[in-house]
Amino acid sequence: MQKVILGAFGALVLVAVGLFWMQGRAQVEQGAPPPEPAAEPTDPNALPSADIADLEGPDPPEASELTREQRRFFRYDRNRDLKITRNEMLSTRTDAFRRLDTDGNNLLTFEEWAITTSTRFEEMDADEDNELTQAEFATSAPTPRRTPGCNC
Repeated sequence: MQKVILGAFGALVLVAVGLFWMQGRAQVEQGAPPPEPAAEPTDPNALPSADIADLEGPDPPEASELTREQRRFFRYDRNRDLKITRNEMLSTRTDAFRRLDTDGNNLLTFEEWAITTSTRFEEMDADEDNELTQAEFATSAPTPRRTPGCNC
């Protein structure tokens, strides 16, 4: 019961402090000088202009020098230690989870998905140390899709 009374008293004190602070700000703002009047343009249809001769914008961003395979590797390697752990591999496979419904019943348990992903991870892990190096991960690269040529 004491805690409730102390809490209510503390809340009232905070409300009172807030009210005094707001009243003090209102008095300061009332005594502030009025803002400077804006210069009216001679032509109401004229567009504003600025002298940009000496202005310089920011430098454009640098392009990444990573290869396609390195970018693919770093999508999985979340902590950038140049090794993909089993947990890193499993955490990024949510899209594959949705595609693994083999029986077509729109139900897929996490265990079914994890078994498939674990099997794939074990196939890629050649030295069986439960970590994928960049070379091991490169063995899982998807084959590039061939785009049909134009028959114009």
